[in-house]
Amino acid sequence: MSLANYETMDPIMLMSIVNMKIRDEFGDLESLVNYFEIDKDTLVTRLAAAGFDYLPQAKQFR
Repeated sequence: MSLANYETMDPIMLMSIVNMKIRDEFGDLESLVNYFEIDKDTLVTRLAAAGFDYLPQAKQFR
């Protein structure tokens, strides 16, 4: 699934997709945002507004 519309996607769906892609394909958030050419700060801020924080040690949003 593409993250091209991450700025308008439902935040719960976005969090789920991002976590799945980090776990299954990329290994960390930095690799994911580089691959999809996503602004990391925008993604983190968008998910934080929905109550999700990125935990670098766990490599996922919770």
